[in-house]
Amino acid sequence: MSLTPAPSFALPPRSFQRAVGLALALAIAGGWAAIHVWGMFIFRLSAANWPLALVVAFVQCWLSVGVFIICHDAMHGSLVPGRPRLNSAIGAVLLALYAGFAWKQLRDAHFAHHRLAGRAGDPDFDEHHPDDFWRWYATFFRRYFGWRSILFVHSVVGFYWLVLRVPMAQIVLLYGLPALGSSLQLFYFGTFRPHRHLGGRDAAAFADHHNTRSEEFGTLASLATCFHFGYHLEHHRRPDVPWWALPVARRAGVGRDELAEKVPA
Repeated sequence: MSLTPAPSFALPPRSFQRAVGLALALAIAGGWAAIHVWGMFIFRLSAANWPLALVVAFVQCWLSVGVFIICHDAMHGSLVPGRPRLNSAIGAVLLALYAGFAWKQLRDAHFAHHRLAGRAGDPDFDEHHPDDFWRWYATFFRRYFGWRSILFVHSVVGFYWLVLRVPMAQIVLLYGLPALGSSLQLFYFGTFRPHRHLGGRDAAAFADHHNTRSEEFGTLASLATCFHFGYHLEHHRRPDVPWWALPVARRAGVGRDELAEKVPA
């Protein structure tokens, strides 16, 4: 079956894209950093305020996903188009703060994912367990959370607990759980669901060589789950589109063609 070419989609002017990208990045990363500072240096967990802390932890988990999506856009140059050094600087700083990740290493791995999506050699994919969430997540975790990240997280936790005397329960609730939860959220909505093999299907069931699918979520649900990263076929076809413009690209039909319409999401 021949595929209908994906409709064209025009990005806004670069100046507008830069302004929106930087404003949203500042809001997301700024909120994430402010909650972290508040949670570690100002707030004190008690029996009376733990429900508030739990709500803040959920918000921080979502913002942590957003921070990683900002870094992802920086990798593709869509955060600040036409400014590669600024993209690299923002991405490197945020990835280091997020979990001690190395910018070049993750950027190279992500480009490999785009080249080999859903096939052997794709660092985001587990070809041995393409439909098993936990085994695939374990593979994903081992590949990305190496000694550098483990050393960084343990150093931060040790400093907060042993030097600053922040209670361990508070560190776990407002730092550890949001970080771990964001990795699960990113993996589930941004990697596993888009690239997994459905029951009785293999890679031939996908729309094209990107071996991915998009969610049928509405805009608000898409934002809440993974900052529109669930519109994954649109992203793979147009990696130059920033996260906040993916709903518009989807409505323009970037992820739509004859075969894709016949494959369940």
